[in-house]
Amino acid sequence: MQVVSIGSCLVQPAEPTWNGPMPLTEFDQSGYLAHVRTIYFYRPSETWLTQKKTIYRTVRNSLSRILVHFYPLAGRLRWLNGARLVLECNGKGVQLIEAEVDADLDDILGDLTPSPDLRLLSPPINYKYPIEETPLVFVQLTYFKCGGIALSFSISDAVVDGQSALHFVSEWANLSRGDSLRNPPFLDRKLLRAGDPPSAKPRFEHKQFDTPPLLLGESSCENESNKETVDAMMKLTKIQVEKLKNEANRTSPYIYNDRVFTRYEAIAAHIWRCACRARGHLYEQPTGLAVCVDIRNRVQPPLPRKYFGNAIVDVIATGCSGDLVTRPLGYAASRIREAINEVSNDFVHSSLDYLKNLKDFSGVQDIHPTNTNQGPFYGNPNLGVISWMTLPVYSLDFGWGKEIYMIPGTHASDGDSMILPGHDGDGSVVVALCLQADRMDDFKKFFYQDI
Repeated sequence: MQVVSIGSCLVQPAEPTWNGPMPLTEFDQSGYLAHVRTIYFYRPSETWLTQKKTIYRTVRNSLSRILVHFYPLAGRLRWLNGARLVLECNGKGVQLIEAEVDADLDDILGDLTPSPDLRLLSPPINYKYPIEETPLVFVQLTYFKCGGIALSFSISDAVVDGQSALHFVSEWANLSRGDSLRNPPFLDRKLLRAGDPPSAKPRFEHKQFDTPPLLLGESSCENESNKETVDAMMKLTKIQVEKLKNEANRTSPYIYNDRVFTRYEAIAAHIWRCACRARGHLYEQPTGLAVCVDIRNRVQPPLPRKYFGNAIVDVIATGCSGDLVTRPLGYAASRIREAINEVSNDFVHSSLDYLKNLKDFSGVQDIHPTNTNQGPFYGNPNLGVISWMTLPVYSLDFGWGKEIYMIPGTHASDGDSMILPGHDGDGSVVVALCLQADRMDDFKKFFYQDI
């Protein structure tokens, strides 16, 4: 597949916006700081198909108008001492690329199995370029021979989390259709800052920051992180989801506080166990599972509903591979529940204090999507499972109809996974997973065999 760029421009806010430095929270500046990619596929109506430039103008003009309300995304990051960052709101704009591909939409989607070629539908981002000159948002509009289109978004994870990114994209689609802004973003990040001065001694252990990743019997993760990876998207029907949830809850001794395990806990536990088996771990192999916990309603007072930024905390569930595989599913789910239960208001503020006390942030940052030797590493024997099950990931209509398919943006590293709602709203879910190539077939076998 060959994708040819036919145009590129910087899209700036349609009206003057506030300019100046916007301090970022400690959560914004730690963890994964590169761009996260999502691709939507459309079959516009016959009216739209004959008017490529109409589609492009619609995208460009509505993007310019939505940036008036979400103006931080039109700015640039800037390094401070100690690998800290500040967001310069300067209206420089986001990158919009127009491209063509020598293929039909059906040829690309095929059996809906992710292909490395699909990454060509998102613009390449050069992370060797100065961060002060790198846009926070890249958008690529790609035309297929059949008249179908792909619209991809790559948005900096240093500025927003998944919920905030989808808020931006949803409101952009509303404006593109001619609707008005429904929910303005809450842009003040002072509500989620460490104390000044921070507590000298955090009240909790923060192994997600200060503990080296569990390794596969080696002194570094270099060998594992250099292995070839592949992507897969695996569907679970509503019946299969319920079966996993019931199986996790059937082992009642592991249930905490009489609360049944959630869909996420049951599915994540299943993914964890299957990964341990597919990777061929020894019984005594330690393994960790990273969980992203939304803290909007866990802090006191709760954050505004449309808080715009990173409002998630990573916690690590740990276990022994042999125990996870041989014990009932409820055991693995209980390890995940135990990690999630740590996240209280006090834990969140202790995390902020811990980070603010760091003299240098570089040890808690991953600034390049393929550089797994820097910052946290969740490859073999570890993994991460993000949930988008409750987020509005579908029905994104820019004026030419809703998408026919969507590919989520994982970090393309071994062990990255995401759980999404099924596209048809029938209670099914889709698990998007990146795993070492020589482990994927075994994973798929165990994934369905054990249900």
